[in-house]
Amino acid sequence: MRRERPWLDHLFRAAQRYSEQYGAHYAAAVTYFSVLSLVPMLMIGFAVAGFVLSSQPGLLDEMKAGITEAVPGTLGNTINEVVEQAIQSKGTVGVLGLLTAAYSGLGWMSNLRDALTAQWGHAKADLPFLKTALKDLLALISLGVALVVSFGLTAVGSGFAELVLRWVGLDGVGWAEAMLKVGTIVLALVANWLVFLWVLAKLPREPVGWRSAVKGAAAAAIGFEILKQAGTLYLSTVTSSPAGAAFGPIIGVLFFANLVAQFLLFITAWTATARENARKDLPPPPPPAVIRPVVEVRSGPSPRAAVGLVGVGLLLGALFRRR
Repeated sequence: MRRERPWLDHLFRAAQRYSEQYGAHYAAAVTYFSVLSLVPMLMIGFAVAGFVLSSQPGLLDEMKAGITEAVPGTLGNTINEVVEQAIQSKGTVGVLGLLTAAYSGLGWMSNLRDALTAQWGHAKADLPFLKTALKDLLALISLGVALVVSFGLTAVGSGFAELVLRWVGLDGVGWAEAMLKVGTIVLALVANWLVFLWVLAKLPREPVGWRSAVKGAAAAAIGFEILKQAGTLYLSTVTSSPAGAAFGPIIGVLFFANLVAQFLLFITAWTATARENARKDLPPPPPPAVIRPVVEVRSGPSPRAAVGLVGVGLLLGALFRRR
């Protein structure tokens, strides 16, 4: 079947590369730092919200009422207390959040780059710590900018399309709304494709050509959009009960982060094992020839020469006797 179907053979080769290069282990490390990054992000968000809400008490009261109404039982009061404490210590929370975000972000980017490099079949090199940390920081900032641009294009494109529908008087029309939905999905796919193209081509520590990552980025964009829709459906189903509202999002974030990490690494392995990207390794050279000349130094004659001399002496002695 693999000989008759090249696409199936490609999947098997990708699965073999993913397993040989410890894709699941790298995905677990990426998941850990992904979840760890949520805490400082929330701290920074609370700090920013603290600066905004401290000057607008009416908005703060509305938010507390919304939390109490949305979260049942005493959990809502607990969350409101956490919000009040975060607002009171917004400066400290913000600084700690920035420091923790820098640590977790660098750990996340370092593990992600090592994982992508391994899936391309390159061994992990012993790199200088400071230089590597600086490159990882620049890569993290670049990825953040790429994500902001991607989400911004999606949001602006969707909002502009809705505005155009209002201008032409098609707001609320069924087929126009359907076309807008399709256009939004297409725009999101294009934005995801650009982000994954940058991730597959520029995040590995060894250089990878843009052309090599085009197909993998397209597959990653489609798969990621499917995962997002599945995650949205999961959260809407789980949060319908009080227990699900309390623990479902946490489990969902863990599961979704690990699933996305494994999916990204498998797509990288699939891209790296394509026929056009196969590494043509040269056969190893033979070991170097070692020439060891043998030099023997003797003070007397060799055994063969001694025998010859004895024979010559006997012959000469016989000749002298005859004379």
